[in-house]
Amino acid sequence: MSRRRQDKIDITGLAADRGPEDGSDPKEFHQKPWDAPKKAGRKALQLCGQVRDVLHAALAGCGDGVLQALTVVGVEPAPHTGRLRVTVAVPADGSVSRDEAAAHLDRAAGPLRSEVAGAIRRRKAPELVFAVV
Repeated sequence: MSRRRQDKIDITGLAADRGPEDGSDPKEFHQKPWDAPKKAGRKALQLCGQVRDVLHAALAGCGDGVLQALTVVGVEPAPHTGRLRVTVAVPADGSVSRDEAAAHLDRAAGPLRSEVAGAIRRRKAPELVFAVV
């Protein structure tokens, strides 16, 4: 057989009836359960809780009025504990816009990360990615 890649053949005319499995990807069919993305473990969730508490206190004690108005809703690994997605909510009264909050968070990302690094016991501080809701 030649090492050249053969052209794809239209196989729709070869089967009399089309079934639900026709045209499915064999990689998905033969995928093993250990290939699936893993859920966050107990230690990862514990780290996320610690980071949430530290960020809540850091935002409340900060001198910026926009950051003081924000509330930390949740922290989750994205995709692992080296990078954490921090979900932050703006006040419902409309005093702070989402774009303004995102700009202030981008400016304060370094000091907030150093606050987190001082509060947790890890060799490397996780990177913080902020999502404003």
